[in-house]
Amino acid sequence: KISNREKGLVIGKSKVIQQKIEIAELAAKSSAPILILGESGTGKEVFAKYIHKISGLEGEFIPVNCSAIPRELFESEFFGYEEGAFTGASRKGKAGYFELANNGTLFLDEIGDLPMDMQSKLLRALQDNAIRRLGSERDKEINVRIISATNRDLEELVQRKKFRMDLYYRLNVIKIEIPPLRERKEDIVLFIKFFLEKLNREYGKDLTGIDTDVINILTSYKWKGNVRELRNVVEQMVVLCRKDFITKDMIPEYIIHDVERNEDMSVLD
Repeated sequence: KISNREKGLVIGKSKVIQQKIEIAELAAKSSAPILILGESGTGKEVFAKYIHKISGLEGEFIPVNCSAIPRELFESEFFGYEEGAFTGASRKGKAGYFELANNGTLFLDEIGDLPMDMQSKLLRALQDNAIRRLGSERDKEINVRIISATNRDLEELVQRKKFRMDLYYRLNVIKIEIPPLRERKEDIVLFIKFFLEKLNREYGKDLTGIDTDVINILTSYKWKGNVRELRNVVEQMVVLCRKDFITKDMIPEYIIHDVERNEDMSVLD
């Protein structure tokens, strides 16, 4: 049985997240492209890393933020280039993301933000299982597992002609939708304990626990920023804690106000 630490941060005992982990484990045994959907901060890259880790692939896990690549650099970043391919090119040439991920996993994060002209070039590489470096006259075969992720509605983007339908179907062979943290409240305590242990080590502290009031408030909060927001909050409490355990007065005020406001509204209802 793989421990949580070996999984990365694929943590959860809730039924909904256990189902997603099971799908991920089944998908990892195949070479089928995987599309991971979910709100920002839900841990889509964590799932992608976990799939790569248990897939047994010999190559590397190469993450790419598609929203951060300038249009003019797309081909050189993804496909690489030969010596002297353009002004300023490295004398040794450069391998692109596909070559770096050969026999491994290429993780295309924020795939919904990729402009249409880049989508067509990406699709060609996926269809041909080959790339051509800028400045080269020959193709290079590649064997890459593709995992994509986005917090956007790709089907809507397809309907609006902002995302290629053929690329969408190529990427969406196996779909894993990661639920937001507010829909898996029983996992919040697991994350708090995990982050507390991890941050104790990072900051050289020895916080022994958390008051029940703190747990009740944190499990009642909606966590719009999901697991990422929860980690930041736990880190803030660990850093500012002067005692050996975390108490209610260390919770950020905006969380307490939000929980109290929701409680007041539920009483009125």
